[in-house]
Amino acid sequence: MSRLDPRDPLVLDTQPVARRPGAMVEVDRTVAAPPGLGTDVVGVPEGTPIELQLRLESVVEGVLVSGFCRTQANGECVRCLDPVVIDLDLDMQELFAYPDAAAADADEITQVEDELVDFRPVLRDAVVLALPLQPVCRDDCLGLCATCGARLNDDPDHQHDQVDPRWAALGD
Repeated sequence: MSRLDPRDPLVLDTQPVARRPGAMVEVDRTVAAPPGLGTDVVGVPEGTPIELQLRLESVVEGVLVSGFCRTQANGECVRCLDPVVIDLDLDMQELFAYPDAAAADADEITQVEDELVDFRPVLRDAVVLALPLQPVCRDDCLGLCATCGARLNDDPDHQHDQVDPRWAALGD
């Protein structure tokens, strides 16, 4: 019995193309984002719509799934902590091998399981790798003042008069 749930929107049924090299079927669907699509700083919130336009192609070794993903990620600017929205338009491709296909790195290749494939790991890898490590609200964001926390984008001339405490007595 299969571990994959065919009702899961990220589990793809390969039956229409299975073991018929050259056969192809297109799958267009919108799914809710699963948990874990991102990092602590930026990510796709769980439940966010993800548009998938996929093509399942039968090849000798298995089923090649290629296509396009569109969604939005949310996070915070690492300089000023303002909200950041990132539009993601990603190309994806993965070969799912048949269990009986000879493969040199069998541990590295995802397999077709009872004519079903789990697209969730491919989606997660594509989204997480496309996210910026340090998102910013704009390229020239000035961030926050290290002394008082004021937003430097609002007041670029913001500064503090700092006197070295060793010289403070001379000011008196």
